[in-house]
Amino acid sequence: MPGVTERTSGGSQTLERGLRLLRVLADHPDGLSVSELAAALDTHRAGIYRLLGPLVDQRLAVRGENGRYVLGAGLIELASRVRPRLQEVAVARLRTLADELRATTALTVRDGEEAVVAAVVEPRNSDMHISYRAGLRHRLDQAASGVAILAGLPPRPGERATIREARERGWAVTSSELLPGATGVGVPVLVPGRECEAAVTAVWTDGRDPASAAPAVAAAAREIAAALG
Repeated sequence: MPGVTERTSGGSQTLERGLRLLRVLADHPDGLSVSELAAALDTHRAGIYRLLGPLVDQRLAVRGENGRYVLGAGLIELASRVRPRLQEVAVARLRTLADELRATTALTVRDGEEAVVAAVVEPRNSDMHISYRAGLRHRLDQAASGVAILAGLPPRPGERATIREARERGWAVTSSELLPGATGVGVPVLVPGRECEAAVTAVWTDGRDPASAAPAVAAAAREIAAALG
């Protein structure tokens, strides 16, 4: 049946090109234009547009305001299904951390140039604490979570001094960047051989020393990284 064979072959080739496109985007976290993708895949712009269409529809790729394409949040959803215990492990560790520090804890993931809160756990032993929801988005260079993720990545031209300091110190600290009066400590989740895509944070409103909370947050980040590995 030649027709079936041709369609299957063509579909396989399209799938292969789509997967290659995703891998190219994975190697370029700042994104690529259609012309750059065409050059990287040695094809024409029209072919790139055809590949991007279904990837964007499924949120596996997203077009930024600058016109460049980056990996999308749909890949996070797929990854969570590949490792179904990941969120369970992360939430369990965040629970322990929240109770230990009497602070709200969270796992935040990178989505292009934004940070998205994937999980939030509030302490069970504190009457006064910060409350916010999973799904909250903010700029990647904002708040301890975003700063920590960027600190886990190679330096960028013109990046904030706060990011450079966090990279040298191993943890980020910010105050009142998302919530007035709130202080947050963030640590990147560093999985060997992978680009940093997440951070663990603890947030509070009292006057404690951030350095006193950093070791516990770092320990939680290491354990979650181990679950990802």
